[in-house]
Amino acid sequence: MAGQAIVVEREIAGRTLRFETGRIARLANAAVMATYGGSTVLATVVRAEPRPGIDFFPLTVDYREKTAAAGKFPGGFRKREGAPNEKEILTMRMIDRPLRPLFPDGFIDEIQVQVWVMSHDGENDTDVLAGTAAAAALAISNAPFEGPSATVRVGRIHTDDGPRYVLNPTVSQLEYSDLDLVLAGHRDGVNMIEVGAAEVEDAAVLEAIRFGQDGIAQVLDMIDQLTAKAGQEKVVGELMLPPKEIVDKVKKHCEKAMMEARQIAGKTERGDRVREIGQKFLDEHFPLNEDGTMRQYKESEKARRFAGEALRTLEKKVTRRLIVEKGVRADGRGFRQIRPLQMEVGMFARTHGSAFFQRGETQSLVSCTLGTGKDEQIIDGLLPEYAKKFTLHYNFPPFCTGEAKRITGPGRREIGHGALAERSLLAILPSPEDFPYTIRLVSDITESNGSSSMASVCGGCLALMDAGVPILNTCAGISVGRFTDENDQNEIFVTDIIGEEDFFGDMDFKVSGTRLGITGIQLDLKARGLNVGQIEKIFEQARQGRLELIDAIEKCIPAPRAEISPLAPRLEQIRIDPEKIGKLIGPGGKTIRALQDKYGVDIDVDDDGTVIIASPNAQGVAGCKAEIEALCEEVKVGTIYEGKVVSTKDFGAFVELIPGTDGMCHISELADGYVEKVTDVVKVGDAVRVKVIHIDDQGRIKLSRKAVLVEEKKKKEEPVAAAE
Repeated sequence: MAGQAIVVEREIAGRTLRFETGRIARLANAAVMATYGGSTVLATVVRAEPRPGIDFFPLTVDYREKTAAAGKFPGGFRKREGAPNEKEILTMRMIDRPLRPLFPDGFIDEIQVQVWVMSHDGENDTDVLAGTAAAAALAISNAPFEGPSATVRVGRIHTDDGPRYVLNPTVSQLEYSDLDLVLAGHRDGVNMIEVGAAEVEDAAVLEAIRFGQDGIAQVLDMIDQLTAKAGQEKVVGELMLPPKEIVDKVKKHCEKAMMEARQIAGKTERGDRVREIGQKFLDEHFPLNEDGTMRQYKESEKARRFAGEALRTLEKKVTRRLIVEKGVRADGRGFRQIRPLQMEVGMFARTHGSAFFQRGETQSLVSCTLGTGKDEQIIDGLLPEYAKKFTLHYNFPPFCTGEAKRITGPGRREIGHGALAERSLLAILPSPEDFPYTIRLVSDITESNGSSSMASVCGGCLALMDAGVPILNTCAGISVGRFTDENDQNEIFVTDIIGEEDFFGDMDFKVSGTRLGITGIQLDLKARGLNVGQIEKIFEQARQGRLELIDAIEKCIPAPRAEISPLAPRLEQIRIDPEKIGKLIGPGGKTIRALQDKYGVDIDVDDDGTVIIASPNAQGVAGCKAEIEALCEEVKVGTIYEGKVVSTKDFGAFVELIPGTDGMCHISELADGYVEKVTDVVKVGDAVRVKVIHIDDQGRIKLSRKAVLVEEKKKKEEPVAAAE
C-alpha cells in the first residue's frame, strides 16, 4: 500500500516548484519527485556498504530521459531507450559536480543517484530540475551529505527597457537569450558554473551569477522545509582516513624529499621522483606481511593502503604550501604566467583546415571539415528534433599522458570537454545565412598536462581561421586554479594550471572568450564554495590570460583566410519563392535530379525557399545557380529572354522562356514587317530573343520578337546619329 506523500510547494519565477516524497520508490534510501511547470523528474538515492579494498568515494550519478515523458517513441529500429545520449551524459556531469565535494573526506560508502524524466512539457527543461531533485533526495537521505545544494538557470533577454535577467527561462525564452548560465550552490556560495554566451561582458555574467544566487536561496528554503518534514538522521559510518601515527610517520620520513621533488620542472621527471619516494617508503616501513597469518597479511595490507593515502595527502599539502607560502609552482612559473606557447596552421595537406596548438606539456591537433546540409547532426530527444550545423569532437587517447590503458569510445570526460569547447566557439561562428556550411572540428589531444579543453578552444579557433571560416572574433580559453593554506585563510589564484595543480588545488575555473566578452565557462570546485567577490577576481585574471592568448593566436594567423580550402565543397545559397519549390523539384524529383547530374552538384532545398548548391567544381555551382534562378524566376512584363522555340502554329510560335514556362509570340510579333508563314522566321529548336509584352489574368504570356528587333535597331542607329 502506498505511503502518505509529504509535499512542499513554492512559486519560483512564475511557476510552481513542487517536491514530493514518501509515496514513490519507498525501498530506496530516499526519493524525491520534483515538478516544475509541466515537467517532472524522479530522483532516488541508494546507499550500500563500501566494496572491499576501495580507497575512493564511489558516487554514481545517472540521468535518463524517457521518451514517453514527451509523448514520443524512441527513434531507430529498436523501440526502447538505449545507451545515454550526449545530452543525458552532460546532465549527469552537471548533477555530479556540485554534489561530490559535499561529502566528508574518507567517506567511501557506495552512493547511487538515479534521476528519471517522467514528464517534459517542452518548455521547462529538466536538466537543472534534475540537479535540484538529486540534491533534495540526498538531503533527506541518511548519507552524510553536507548540503543542501540547488541548481538554477539564468538567461538574459534584451527588451526595449534594456537587458533583463530571467530565472529558469523556458526553452522558448532561451531562443532570444544571449546567455545560458547554469548555476549550482548552497548557503556558503557557488560551487558549479556552466556558461554558454554570445560574447557577453564579464561584468554582465557576474551580475547574472548574483541574480541566480537569489533563485538558489529560494530553492534551498524549500529543501530545508522538506528535510524538516521527511529528513533522516545522518549516518557517517567508518571514514577511510589514515591514523595519526601513520600520517606523522609519513611526514617525518618523506616531507623534505617530497618538497624537493615537487619543485622538479618536468612532469615526467617530477612524477617519477614522487613515485620513487613513495615506493621506497612503503617498502621500508609498510611491507606486506606475506609470511604471517591471513589476518596479519590483511592488517599489513590495510596499513600500507593508509600509508599510500597519507602520502597522497602529504603531496597535496606540500604542493599547496609551496604555492601559498613560498610562491613556488611545480614548473617554476609566476602565478599569472602562461606556459610557453607554440602554434601552427595548415598542418595537413588534405584537411579543409588544421592547426597545432601547444601550451607547456599540453598539445592539441585540430582538424576542421566543411560540409553541406546533408552533414548536419540530427538531435532527437524530448524536445523537437533539430539539426546541428556545428560540432566539436574531443579525443583523449591514453598515449597523451604516457599511459597504456584500455582503448574505448568517448567517455563522460571526453563528451564534457568537447561540449565546453564547442559551446565556447559557437558564439564566434558566422550565421548560416552568411556561411551556410556545416562545420566539424576534431580536437585530438596528443599530449596532456592540464587544460586540454582550453587547448581545444585555442586550437579550434586556429583551425577555423585556417579553413577560411569568417569567424566574428578570435577566441581563446584559459584556466584558473585556487590554492589556500591548511587553515583555508590565505588564498592564491594561479593562471593556466597544470594537471597536478588541478588535482591538488581547490578548483579548475575555465573561461573562454574574445576581446569583447565571455563565450564559455566551466567551474569544477573541490572546496566548499566561492563568493561573488572571489569570482570577480578570477574573471579579471582569466580575462588578462585570454587576451594574451588572443594576441599570440593572431601572430600565428591574423585573420581567417580570404578563401576556403580548394578541397572543401563550394556552396552557393539562393532564395526562391516557396511556391516555386515544386517547380524546382519537378514531377517525382525529375527536374532537380537532372540539374544535379548536369552540373555535378548537390542541391538542398528548405521549406522557406532557401536553396543551397554544393560542389567542389565552382563552375558547376555557378551554372546550376543561373539555371535555378531562371527556372524559378517570376516572369515580368518588359523583361527580355533568350528562349527556345518549342512548337509552331499557323498563328505564331511557342517559346520556352525558362524550364516549364512558355509564352506565345503571335505571327504579327515575329518580325519588323510582314510575315507570311511562321516557319519562314523561326523553326522548332531555334534560340530567339523575345520580350514579354503582356500577361493576362490566367497567367498566359504574350511575347514579341519584333519589339526586341526594333530596340536593337535603335541602339545601332543612335551612335551614327550622334556622329553626324
